[in-house]
Amino acid sequence: MAGLRGEAAIVGFVELSPERKPTRPPMFTIEQYARLAKAALDDAGLDGSAIDGLVTHGIAESDMFAPATLSEYLGIAINFGETVDLGGATAAGMVWRAAAAVELGLCEAVLVMVPGAYNMPVSKHRPPKEFGYFGASSNTYGSPQAEFEIPYGNLGQNAPYAQIARRYAAEYGYDARAVAKIAADQRTNACATPDAVFYGQPITIDDVLASPMIADPLHRLEIVMPCMGGAGVIVANESVARRGRNRPVWIKGFGEHVSFKTPTYAENLLRSPISKAADRAFEMAGLRRSDMDMASIYDCYTITVLMSIEDAGFCEKGKGMEFVASHDLTYRGDFPLNTAGGQLSFGQAGMAGGMHHVCDGTRQIMGRAGAAQVPQCDRAFVSGNGGIMSEQVALVLQGD
Repeated sequence: MAGLRGEAAIVGFVELSPERKPTRPPMFTIEQYARLAKAALDDAGLDGSAIDGLVTHGIAESDMFAPATLSEYLGIAINFGETVDLGGATAAGMVWRAAAAVELGLCEAVLVMVPGAYNMPVSKHRPPKEFGYFGASSNTYGSPQAEFEIPYGNLGQNAPYAQIARRYAAEYGYDARAVAKIAADQRTNACATPDAVFYGQPITIDDVLASPMIADPLHRLEIVMPCMGGAGVIVANESVARRGRNRPVWIKGFGEHVSFKTPTYAENLLRSPISKAADRAFEMAGLRRSDMDMASIYDCYTITVLMSIEDAGFCEKGKGMEFVASHDLTYRGDFPLNTAGGQLSFGQAGMAGGMHHVCDGTRQIMGRAGAAQVPQCDRAFVSGNGGIMSEQVALVLQGD
């Protein structure tokens, strides 16, 4: 099938320690890109001259020409520039696009950076526009959501994900303890990861179920907590990879599928786009689900993880709760999942939350996860999820 040959690798990465309250000085988006780029280059053992490609999400200080603006600011001339906008699936989508550009010979090494929510400088004379919170919906005049959804209260993230969970319960039943176990096991992983927001703060299944109900059946400890941070990787060809200091993490397969924006228009709330994305990624890589040594699955909510485990093919549809209840999801378990804590316990640094999962898989394959290291970890499945289970990307990563 058409796709990647597995000849592009992640050779370095950076993931800033997430912060609930800012301790770093205010920084413009372009400054964040520069900081992340320098850290990723240092991690890879490369200098800026090795870079000839940039993939970005966007720049707060420039509505247009993001790759050119960054090229100018970083002092790096590029042969490939791309802006990706897939919500929480952006990071995984950026990675496969960078790998494709490398394999096509367009460039040798690509910076793939995602600044997170951050303490940014604010002008007293030109204050930023205040945005209402509409989640995946748009309140801009003329958008379908502004006319047909928002006026009726179907907006944000919590309620739509709760709708998915309630629909799941009606179709397959709902074991609240099994779903809460996802959050508890991931917190165990965070407690072995010093950079995690919730490092040193273990929780139990009972703690999850005792936390306030936010949107029935989702409790507070089943929902991500936004914080500040940033993350990124460098994707390079074999020549660059071999002169770097890290074990190369080859991008063997990918899949991407987008079928709607908000769940109002979903054909089936219980069949998410990760199904087609994962099938394509595994077929492209020539690997099976059972070949994976760990999985890093986008976890804005526990129901997202449960649905993704099923739809990505790790268990039968409707059997996810049995799967979770019968497997150890910690880094020392038989199905290591989100081994740095995931966004639920490591922290969701805005758009960089999706890059957390790329870094999680990369860190494990490079053998750099410290106390949370999965033994003999050579292969990882990574997912990205944007909107309300609507924009989804799958990656299959492999070490030498």
